Amino acid sequence: MRKLCVIPARGGSKRIPRKNVKPFHGRPMISYSIQAALDCGLFDAVVVSTDDEEIAEVARVFGATTPFVRPPELSNDHAGTDDVVAHAIAWFRDQGDVYDATCCIYATAPLLDAARLVEGWERLRKPGKRFAFSVTSYAFPIQRALYRTVDDGVEMFQPQHLMSRSQDLEPAFHDAAQFYWGWSDAWMAGENMYSPIAAPVVLPRTQVVDIDTPEDWDVAELAFEVLKRR
Repeated sequence: MRKLCVIPARGGSKRIPRKNVKPFHGRPMISYSIQAALDCGLFDAVVVSTDDEEIAEVARVFGATTPFVRPPELSNDHAGTDDVVAHAIAWFRDQGDVYDATCCIYATAPLLDAARLVEGWERLRKPGKRFAFSVTSYAFPIQRALYRTVDDGVEMFQPQHLMSRSQDLEPAFHDAAQFYWGWSDAWMAGENMYSPIAAPVVLPRTQVVDIDTPEDWDVAELAFEVLKRR
């Protein structure tokens, strides 16, 4: 069974300019995702999908391939990850190179452990599953979340849980923004990942940082240092 890894990495990051190749603990950020993909030993090909030659060159230095240039319509702020992955799968199929399963790894996932990719592959192969992706728990019960009112006060989203004990509320999870396994035909069909056809791979909150802002970057560097010391 052939498996493809796709790492999307466009060049036009706005909030953290050039974040995919920005130095993170002495190495380009994207190199950590490439290393995890190579270290897990699962993939027949590790590909970086990019529109940017500098990113492509860095990717090749660290062991990935860049067999195509991502088209402009998939390189803007509105391009979705699903479309980028489907494009890569289709490109290889056009070359007569068919992959049964495809894993998307985000380029800004320096805390990703290769063992989690193996766990994701194992969970994808469970009966009835079309996807498997990383999630982590919310630090506080979402049933007791608050919102600000127009008169600068607060209200509960779910006031029926005002007196509920935290331990009695169902745990909630969110996308950990690290990796997404899927059968290639599920990617191509655009099937809904946030549904019962997907298996969660639960990560500790200490191993998850979604890097969108400079503050996120700082937190990721601190988390990396702590994990490295462990």
